[in-house]
Amino acid sequence: MRRKRSLAYKIFRFTMLGIYLLFAMFPFYWLFVTSIKTEKEVYSFPVDYFPKRPTLINYVNVWMNSRFPRYFLNSGVVALVSSVTVTFIAIFGAYSLARYNFKFKSQFLVFFLITQMFPLILFIVPLYVIFSKLGLINTLTGLILVYTSFNLPFSLFLMRGFIEGVPKEIEESALIDGCGRFRMIMRIVIPIIRPGVFATFAFAFTGAWNEMLFALMFLNSEKKLTIPVFLSMFVQKYDVSWGEMSAAALISLIPVAIMFAWIQKYLVRGLAMGAVKG
Repeated sequence: MRRKRSLAYKIFRFTMLGIYLLFAMFPFYWLFVTSIKTEKEVYSFPVDYFPKRPTLINYVNVWMNSRFPRYFLNSGVVALVSSVTVTFIAIFGAYSLARYNFKFKSQFLVFFLITQMFPLILFIVPLYVIFSKLGLINTLTGLILVYTSFNLPFSLFLMRGFIEGVPKEIEESALIDGCGRFRMIMRIVIPIIRPGVFATFAFAFTGAWNEMLFALMFLNSEKKLTIPVFLSMFVQKYDVSWGEMSAAALISLIPVAIMFAWIQKYLVRGLAMGAVKG
């Protein structure tokens, strides 16, 4: 009887997981199918769940007949520089918050939490005015500063949870042996919290790579656009280029997919550590 119940439970569990997997993967499948359809097949009825004449013309048009490679590079530079900057600052800022007691520390933490309560759209006008006076409008530098500042508060709290999980005795032993504070952080603390470093980097990179609102408002030169803005350009007043937009979207998913596949084991362990220790 128990074996039958156990077998029934396994069948039910794998059935539900299979259904969930289908729901989760179907958008990616449909994105791929649309990207290899001709324009006629995209609008055909009844709907074709697999094209009769697959074609790569949409990928060729996106990569060869547009500035997509330039936008891809722009997004990569902005996301990589901002995420590395966020991770570097978060490590040392979180270490200070986790290991030192200073005046107004509690108020400082509350202030960082408050910044996460407001929608980003509220900051567009004041930031636009400030960046205009500083000459940062229509520059990738301005976009990097925006993404760094908005991803930093959460990254600080995330990294603080990891650092608080590091035993103080290890740091004290290193300091007694003559290791400097900076060297101790680089040689001892960071290797221990490596999952947290990868988790923070992945959070900051994904946020910068996918963000469109600030890129749309702060960039007005066609050469400096990022991928999310480029994807929105496929939606015209009377037409939508579904095939080319799907092809561009799939290509833009590649860096994020590779990154998460590479750091998957660190990311899962890192987020779990942050949830428990934070």
